[in-house]
Amino acid sequence: MAAVIPQIQQNDSWYLSLLGLAEAFRTANPPKIKLCIHCLESIFQFQPPPHIEARTHLQLGTLLFTHTKNIDLARSHLEKACMLSQSIQINSFDDVKFEASSVLAEIYQQLNQLHLAKPVLRKAIGVSQLSAYWHCRLLFQLAQIHAYEKDIISACELLGVGADYACMARSDYSRCLFLLSKGMLLLLDKKLTEVHQVLSTCGTLIESFTGNPTQQESLKVFFLILQVCHFLLAGQSVKPCLKQLQQSIQTITVLHSDDEPLSSNPADLFHWLPKEHMCVLVYLVTVMHSMQAGYMDKAQKYTDKALLQIGKLKILDSHPILSAFQLMLLEHIIMCRLVMGNKSLAIQEISQACLVCQQQPKLFTTHGAQLHTLLGLYSMSMNCMESAEAQFTTACRLTTQTELWIFISLNLAIVYLRCGNRQQEAVSLLERIQPENIRTNSHCLKAAAFYVKGLQSFFQNRYNDAKRYLRETLKMSNTEDLNRLTACSLVLLGHIFLSLGNTRESLNMVMPAMQLASKIPDVHVQLWASALLKDLYQLSGDPIRESEGYQMHTTFSSQLLKDHFQSSQLSEHALIQWTEGPCPVQQPPDGASASLL
Repeated sequence: MAAVIPQIQQNDSWYLSLLGLAEAFRTANPPKIKLCIHCLESIFQFQPPPHIEARTHLQLGTLLFTHTKNIDLARSHLEKACMLSQSIQINSFDDVKFEASSVLAEIYQQLNQLHLAKPVLRKAIGVSQLSAYWHCRLLFQLAQIHAYEKDIISACELLGVGADYACMARSDYSRCLFLLSKGMLLLLDKKLTEVHQVLSTCGTLIESFTGNPTQQESLKVFFLILQVCHFLLAGQSVKPCLKQLQQSIQTITVLHSDDEPLSSNPADLFHWLPKEHMCVLVYLVTVMHSMQAGYMDKAQKYTDKALLQIGKLKILDSHPILSAFQLMLLEHIIMCRLVMGNKSLAIQEISQACLVCQQQPKLFTTHGAQLHTLLGLYSMSMNCMESAEAQFTTACRLTTQTELWIFISLNLAIVYLRCGNRQQEAVSLLERIQPENIRTNSHCLKAAAFYVKGLQSFFQNRYNDAKRYLRETLKMSNTEDLNRLTACSLVLLGHIFLSLGNTRESLNMVMPAMQLASKIPDVHVQLWASALLKDLYQLSGDPIRESEGYQMHTTFSSQLLKDHFQSSQLSEHALIQWTEGPCPVQQPPDGASASLL
C-alpha cells in the first residue's frame, strides 16, 4: 500500500500520515483490518483530489474484498475507482486504473455477473497496450472468464492475441505462457490436432529460451504436463514423457528463484503456478497414468504423497485449485481401492470427496457426475445393482463430457448384463456405443468398448463374436500398456475356452491373467481366475493344483466378503441412495475435518 504513493503536494501531509497509519494497521501481527479501513475512510473527509480519491477507493475495495464478506461495499468502492480513473490523465496513474478494473471484474465473477465483468475487462484491455504487464494480465483474466463459460473459441482467440502481443513486447516467456494456456484449453475441448500444433511450436520456443532457469523449467513442466495429458487422453503410452516431467520437477525444486535477477521486461512478470502446486500437479498426472496403466500400488503411493503435500499447503493458503487437485486425486484413489477390493476405504473416500465439494461448492457443478459415477462403481462392487443403475443414470444426466458419458454407459451396460433379465436394455445401450465408430480419441475407451461387446457376446453364448471383440481389446491394450483391460480380456477368453471344452487354450489365457492381476493387483480378476484354475485342474486330473486353486479362491473370496460386510456397516454406505438434492454428507467440526482431510 505504502509503495504506491501518488504525487502529492507538501500540504498533503495529512494524506501521508493516514496512509502510513493504515499501512501499519494492515501489516500488524495480527492485521488490524478494521482500523486500517477506518484510516482510509478518513481520507475522504479532507476532500482529496481525484487521483487520491480514486486510489483510496481502490485500496478500500481491495481490502474489503480480500478480508471481509462485505462484497457489495467492496464493489461500490471499486466502481467509483474505475469511474474516477477514466478522467485522470496522469501516466503514473495507469496502475490504479487497470488494477481497479481487474479486481472489480473478479468481484463480478464471484457474484456470477459475468455480463458485467467482460465489458470492464474489454474496456481496460483497449487502453492498456502501453502497459505490458497489465495488458497481458487483463487478457489472461478475460480469457479465463470465457473458458469458465465454456466459450473455448473466444478464450483461445484472446490467448492468441496475447501471444502475438508478447512477441511484439519481446517476451518469449509470456508468449509461451499464452500458447501453453491455449493448448490447455484446446486439450479440454478435445481438439487434438490443434493441440499438437501448439505443443510443437512451444517445444521449439522452450528449447531456445534464454531467460532465467526457473522460468525455463516452469515452462518445461507446463509443456510436459500437457503432453502427458494429451497422450493419456488418447490412451497412448506416456512413459518417456512422464519420466522427463519427473526429472524437470526435481530440477525446479532445487533452483533458488529468489537469487535470480528479476526481468526488466514488465511482460515477463508472471508465473504459471507456484513450485509447490506444480509438484502436486505432477503427482496427479503420475497417479492418472498409474491408474490407466494398472499400477495400483504406484497410484496409492503418489496419491498419499500428493494429499500430504496438499494438507500442508492448505494450512498456509487454502487456494481453490488445491481443492480441485485434492478432489481429482480422491477420484483416482477411490477407483484404485475398488480395483484392489478395498470397498470400505473407497466409500469413506467418496464421503471425503463430498466434503471437499462442500468446502468449494462450485466443484459440485464440475464434478457432480464423477461423484455419482464413483457411487455407481462402488454399488456395483457391493452387488447393489439397483443403486448402481440409479447412480449411473444420474451421472449420465449430469455430464456434458462425451468421454465420461461413454465410460458411464459401458458400466451401466455391464450392470444390465449382470442382472440377467435386462439383456434388452444392454443391447439398446450398446447399439449407441459401437467400438468401430465410437466418437472418442481415447484408445482406452475404445478398447473398453470392445471388451464390453465381448462380455455381451459371452452372455449371449456367441463365443466366436466374443473372441473377436476380446482380441481387438488385447491388441489395443497391449499396444498402449493398459494392463487391467489386458487381464480382464485374458480371463474372459479363458472362461470362453473353458465353456468350449478347450482346457489347454483356457489355461494359456488364465495363467497370464492371474499373473497380471497379481501385479496390478486386481482382486476381482484374481477371484475369477482362481475359480477357473480350480475347475481346469479338476478337469485335467491334477488334485494338488486343484487344491491350490481352491485355496486361492477361498482366500480371495473371504477377503472380499469381509470387506463387503465392513462396508455395509458404515454410515457412508447410505450415500448409494443419494441421486438428487443436496449431498447428505454433513461438514464435521473443524477439528474432525482436519483429521479427515
